Amino acid sequence: MQGQKELYDLLEKLNISFEYHEHPPAPTVTEAIEYWENIDAGKCKNLFLRNHKGNRHYLVILEHRNELAIHDLEKMLHQGKLSLASEKRLQKYLGLAPGSVSPFGLINDTGHHVHLFIDENLKQSAKISFHPNVNTATLVVRFEDFIRFLESLGNTYEFLKLY
Repeated sequence: MQGQKELYDLLEKLNISFEYHEHPPAPTVTEAIEYWENIDAGKCKNLFLRNHKGNRHYLVILEHRNELAIHDLEKMLHQGKLSLASEKRLQKYLGLAPGSVSPFGLINDTGHHVHLFIDENLKQSAKISFHPNVNTATLVVRFEDFIRFLESLGNTYEFLKLY
């Protein structure tokens, strides 16, 4: 599995600059808020979900203050009941530990198994921030650079009104 070094190497290869903010472990949004005070960027909540059959996996990114109406997402996807994916699935598909969920983990999804849903309201953010595959730092990138990063990986993604 690829980690931080591979992520930074890919960002450099794509000519994507970033701001790096180191902080103590922050596995939840509630804990991270305390360290985001001086970060001028959209702050995100990232949820890794699976369908009821376990054959489809989704990464959902929404603005950190918003709650996901999971039942509405289930209706949109026609996938039946959705639930948080297990730690084993998180490791298998994104190479991440719980509390470090981030779209940067998609560098480990070489089979393009995970589909990404992005809250359309995040398009309003000039910059966006995520953990760099560990929860002891936050990376800030320009929103258009984040989209370029996604395009370089080849995973499918779409924007949705998620709440």
